[in-house]
Amino acid sequence: MGVYIDGFNLYYGGRGLCGRGTPGWRWLDIRKLADLICSRNRLWEKPVVERVVYCTAPIKGSPLARKDQATYVRALESSDSVDIVEYGNFVERVNSGPLAIEGLRGQPQLVHPSQLQLFGDTPGIKVMSDKVKVSYSKREEKGSDVNVASYLLVDLYEDRIDAALVISNDSDLEFAVRAARTKIPVGIVNPTKARLVGKLASEPDFGAGRHFSMQLTKEHFTENQLPNPVGSFRKPVGW
Repeated sequence: MGVYIDGFNLYYGGRGLCGRGTPGWRWLDIRKLADLICSRNRLWEKPVVERVVYCTAPIKGSPLARKDQATYVRALESSDSVDIVEYGNFVERVNSGPLAIEGLRGQPQLVHPSQLQLFGDTPGIKVMSDKVKVSYSKREEKGSDVNVASYLLVDLYEDRIDAALVISNDSDLEFAVRAARTKIPVGIVNPTKARLVGKLASEPDFGAGRHFSMQLTKEHFTENQLPNPVGSFRKPVGW
């Protein structure tokens, strides 16, 4: 059985469930978590986790944050918590769009120029008759979803796996997951506190059948931690 993880989707899911400044959840043992999920899944008979693929990207934060991330990835590798680490990358660009505020139901509400007091020309802000257009810096992680999908399908069609766990709530995985479900049972593990996106949902009997989905909780993170230290790699302070 193979396990395929979108590292940033997992991280931000854990942060949402456990709290950004809360210690005790980041040093996650991914293989231990996958083993726990499989042991509680009654649809699959005695599943064995044989391949764990962790897809992430080097962050572009402070030097300390980059060091902490590198320490964690090395700990995952050293402890055999993952078998493969595949890196994407971050892209930084300047985007532009209409200025908006969040409405009562979370929907965007455009800001009209009459709601602002602008004095003179402000770089990056353009006032039009019906809206305010702003330029802003956007940093995006690219590649993890593609890498998750690619490893899942390559492993499937090279006959390396007979079932798969996909730890992500990213709708971009829809095609790869749907294709895999025609051949093998697939479990979708939603690491976020949001509902599972509709594009990843499936009837249990579709294709190969025995599919399932589940949602992680705070306890999944806090109760499945790596040892500290892992060899020479010690958990960062605050983790």
